[in-house]
Formats: sequence, structure tokens, C-alpha cells
Amino acid sequence: MRLKVISRSTDDFTRERSQDLQRVFRNFDPSLRHQEKAVEYVRALNAVKLDKIFARPFVGAMDGHIDAVSCMAKNPNHLKGIFSGSMDGDVRQWDLATRRTVRQFPGHQGAVRGLTVSTDGRILVSCGTDCTVRLWKVPAATLMESDDGSDNSSQPLAVHVWKNAFWGVDHQWDGDLFATAGAQVDIWNHNRSQPVNSFEWGKDTVTSVRFNPGEPNLLATSASDRSISIYDLRLSTPARKVIMTTKTNSIAWNPMEPMNFTAANDDCRCYSYDVRKLNEAKCVHIDHTSSVMDIDYSPTGREFVTGSYDRSVRIFKYNGGHSREIYHTKRMQRVFCVKFSCDASYIISGSDDTNLRLWKAKAAEQMGVVLPRERKRHEYLEAVKNRYKNLPEVRRIDRHRHLPKPIYKASRQIREMTESARRKEERRKAHSAPGSIKNKQLRTKRIVREVE
Repeated sequence: MRLKVISRSTDDFTRERSQDLQRVFRNFDPSLRHQEKAVEYVRALNAVKLDKIFARPFVGAMDGHIDAVSCMAKNPNHLKGIFSGSMDGDVRQWDLATRRTVRQFPGHQGAVRGLTVSTDGRILVSCGTDCTVRLWKVPAATLMESDDGSDNSSQPLAVHVWKNAFWGVDHQWDGDLFATAGAQVDIWNHNRSQPVNSFEWGKDTVTSVRFNPGEPNLLATSASDRSISIYDLRLSTPARKVIMTTKTNSIAWNPMEPMNFTAANDDCRCYSYDVRKLNEAKCVHIDHTSSVMDIDYSPTGREFVTGSYDRSVRIFKYNGGHSREIYHTKRMQRVFCVKFSCDASYIISGSDDTNLRLWKAKAAEQMGVVLPRERKRHEYLEAVKNRYKNLPEVRRIDRHRHLPKPIYKASRQIREMTESARRKEERRKAHSAPGSIKNKQLRTKRIVREVE
């Protein structure tokens, strides 16, 4: 008589050391696991609830400025270094690990409106309302340990005085050129005391400028005449311009898709455009209740962070209409500048209350050393949440956010105004001749015209 028996190797369930966890053999045959989907749904539900319990996004504040923080810049060559400029003319270099000032760059006699760092991380460029552009040498990463007993001030490598105040600056990717925004767009070289080229389209002030990360000769600007302009350094004249109904405060290019950029607007929204088709926005990002002051993309290109006049910081997916996260504190005032860290793990915000604040990009992310078993468990729970994210209970818990009362009331008022405008438009269309009134999509409603 022949018998079938279960045979297992002792290596499958024997521990190598007494401290190891006991190995358990599991059969993952779907025909034997009838409750697999129900078990995974409960795990996804519990994982979403635990994320809410352990959500602690705020890491710490960095104080030192005596006036509002107006601009920031990342150091591409140093992961934990960041620069900030304030309205009193003070420029500081910070160490994010210790949250302390490493070095000061004194000299500006007015508000610092723009900061940028060269791609190699050696040159810092600052500009402001005192009509000067200053170039500074950035100390090496090995010398960034702060010492309270030493003088941590630096002297500028060069000071260029110009005819007008400056409102923004950005450095070319992998090049020696940088652009300043003011009465016009000026292109500078590190070794020249005057601009090597200038662009002017109209007589309005240019408020922000950003170089394209994929095409170094392409840059985008926003101006006080509500326009967004595209310039090409290889041409003698500007390339294209789109005029909106409200002013754009800041622009950020997507580093992974360099043909796309997102504009932070005064109408509480952000608009994503394809530079090849400016007559229509690719996506409209809504949720803020006041002017969006600054915007910055994650190095992954999958999401971006915004800072607003409503005293909040929001994180959006690059193709999502609503924010996935909102950060706020009782003491944080109007947010003027935001940045993603170079590893996309942290967010830095600068506000009107003279402080820089450090946030986690993922509110419930575990800090410190993560063991391999913990990392695998986190990856599994993320996969389970992503699988069941569209079920009502999981989606309700995941989307719930506690909002400050002013933002909550303003959001409700904006919804009422939007609904009222929609009803008014429907009544006008119902009492007009057929075809005389055409509905405008939100992606084109705020665009006045495109100029080439």
C-alpha cells in the first residue's frame, strides 16, 4: 500500500540563531484562502487608521531671522544644507540635521527677494530691493560644522549694482549663467559685472524666473501684468506669452517632465501647463483659500508643495486636482516660500513669523533606522492601501483632515460661491437662445489670451 505524506526540509523551519524569529510555513494557494480579500481589506483599514494616529509631520522650527523669511534656495551639492533670505537683508545658511545657522552672509541693505545656488554648489547668488546682485562662495560640506565661538560671516565675491530692484533670481542648470527678474529679465555671467543679455516684453515688473532643468537655454517668467512668458536664450526676442485673469506669484518646472510647469496663482489655485500648448491648462489644483505664494516640485516629479497666504502648506500630486496633505500650526503665519529637500523626504517652509519649519513629506513616516523586516511590512501595507483606496470607508478615513477654523470657513464660503456661480450660469443658458452661451472649462476659463 502506498501512502502520501507531507515532507518538509528542516531548513524551512529551523532558526539559525536563538534570537531569530520562528519561521512559519504558509501556503498561499488562493483555493485554500477563501477569506484573503476580507483579511486584506481589514489590514488596509487598520493601516489607514494607524497612519492617522501616528501622523506627526512637524519636525522642528529654525529661528534666527528677525524679519519675515522671503526666499529660500537648496544646495544641490549638499543634502542637509539650505539657504534663506529675509526682509531685513539677512542671508543665512542652515544645517537641517542640527537645525542651526551655519553661516551668515551680511551686506544687503534691503529685503532679499531672490536666492539661488549654482549646480556645483559653490556659488550662491542673492538679489534684493537694494538694486544689487551679490555672489558668495559657499563653504565646503566638510566645513559646515557650526561653532558658536567663531565668526561665521562671509564676504561677497562680487557685488553688482544695477538700475532697478530685483524680485527673483535663478541659476542655469549646468552652466555659468543666471537670470534676474525686475523691470526686465537680465542674463548674467559669473565673470561679468553687467548683464550679457536682456529681455523685455511690456513695461510691467517681472516677479519670478525659473530655468528649465532639461533645456538650459529655456526659462519661464511671471509678471505683474498677469502674464507667464517663455524665453529662449538662443533667440533675440521672447518666444511665447499667456495672459491670465489674475497674477502668477511663482513658477516651478517638473524635473522629470521638463516640458511641463506649474504656476502658483493669486486666485487660490495652481495651474499645470505644457509649454507646447499654453492655451489650455493640463490640470487645475484647488484647495487653498488664499493666494498661493510659492511652489516647488519634488525631485521625483510626482508631487509638489505649495505655500499660501492662508497660513498653510499643501502637498499635491502632479496630476491631482486636490491636495493629499495639509500642514499648519497655530504659530505659523503667511507662508512666503517652500522647498522640497533634495531627497524628497522633508519639506521646508518660510513664513512671516521669521521662522523656517521642517516637515516630513509623509506625515506618518517612521523616522530613524528602519530594519529590513519593518521596511517590507511598510511596503506591504502601502500596497494593500493602494489596492483598496477606492472603497468608501478607506477613502473617507484617508481624506479626512482637521482644518483650522478660518480655513474651514473660507473653504465653505468658496464652495458656496462656486455653486452659486454654477447655478447662475445654468439659468442664463436656460433663458438664452440655444447655442448662444457656451460653457467654458475650468482649464481655459482663467486664460485671457495667448501671445506669440
